[in-house]
Amino acid sequence: MTDEQIRTDLDHDHDEAFGITDRVVADVLDAIDARNVEDVEALLDPLHPADIAHLIELIDARQRRELLTLWKGGLDGDILSELDERLREEIIASLAPQELADAVRDLDSDDVVDLVEYLDEDQQEAVLDALEPGDRVAVEQSLSYPEESAGRHMQVELVRAPQHWTVGDAIAHLRSDVVLPDQFYHLIVVDPRLKAMGYVTLGRILSAAPQTKLTDLMEDSFRTFHVAQDVEEVAQAINHYHMITAPVVDDDDRVVGVITIDDAMAFLEQEAEEDLLRLAGVGEGSLSDRVLETTKQRLPWLAVNLFTAIMASLVISLFEATISSLVALAVLMPIVASMGGNAGTQSLTVAVRALATRDLTGSNVWRVIRREVLVGLINGMLFAVVMGIVGVVWFGSPMLGAVIAVAMIINMVVAGLAGTGVPIVLERMGVDPALASGAFVTTVTDIVGFFAFLGLAALWLL
Repeated sequence: MTDEQIRTDLDHDHDEAFGITDRVVADVLDAIDARNVEDVEALLDPLHPADIAHLIELIDARQRRELLTLWKGGLDGDILSELDERLREEIIASLAPQELADAVRDLDSDDVVDLVEYLDEDQQEAVLDALEPGDRVAVEQSLSYPEESAGRHMQVELVRAPQHWTVGDAIAHLRSDVVLPDQFYHLIVVDPRLKAMGYVTLGRILSAAPQTKLTDLMEDSFRTFHVAQDVEEVAQAINHYHMITAPVVDDDDRVVGVITIDDAMAFLEQEAEEDLLRLAGVGEGSLSDRVLETTKQRLPWLAVNLFTAIMASLVISLFEATISSLVALAVLMPIVASMGGNAGTQSLTVAVRALATRDLTGSNVWRVIRREVLVGLINGMLFAVVMGIVGVVWFGSPMLGAVIAVAMIINMVVAGLAGTGVPIVLERMGVDPALASGAFVTTVTDIVGFFAFLGLAALWLL
């Protein structure tokens, strides 16, 4: 492949809003198959680390091994930090300790922590040895905090400013030979005990007169977060208050790190993805997982679904004589259960997401439950009319139409109640509602749907 062809492909790739095209992936695979090191480097070197990570996630295990063999030294820490967590562990395990150390040497402290926290001792020690003494201490300190805490995920690189500084003092400091973070948005103003007082944006510093005191430019949005606070809560606060930087403080209110908006958005995206996967009963898997890994993740929830299906079947078995007397019931009863299950899933999804974002609280819980029940009632009445007509036209029985209509209303109302109530109850019990709600809601709607439909049929039709 000529340099001109590669440039043409990359130019075509840049027409996309972000990411890489199938054409570039195909070209990289062709270069791998041809074992053409020059083409591999020419195709990958201009790409953003996130795009290279995405490409690595798209190809299979054999192609990944061959790519890493050909592209020696090309895999750096920025690419590793962008990879799916499971795939990252696989690739890190294939790297020699020195290769891994070289890859992560220039990363920010929070990215280093994210990479090394799950490594074995030899790999972890190799990475820590590659860091400057001060950086090593900072990383080890972060690793000492709980796994999901702000202290574990904070970036210790920040810029502090004494409270007596002026804009001129701050600019002189920034222009000196002091080592600064690669990216930062605020100067954090501290008192002599390093206690946080506020922060000032770089934009306000650059637009103010040199003699202006930094304390006169501090932002109203300033708030701090404790090192032990849950990192998801910090990310939600950053999003809620439109913050760019969230200072993290220790027990003495001294600033020890920051969580920035890009990391906060990554945390929120990760939590949203986990909730979605858990609702579907597929754990935390990804497209790069192997067959056995994926099977193990899904098997427990399929077993739970089998158990709930057996419970619903037991309800059906109570009405064997009723079904035998009127075969039309066997034709129509899956409709009632299915509609209830779908309505329950809709309410469940809304409730789980609202709980995760803290939009559903004790102050509005009854209003939300009432809304979902009323929505279920209205939808149930609308579909009851439809199914009542179907019962009359299809089977010529007005009473059969009435039975399925009433059963539809009952199950849709219960679906709205269960879809909202079950995750709320589980959350109050300390159980992740995204993990367990689906099985409970499905069980409730199936059992209620079958019992209401077949029970009413036994009363009214026989």
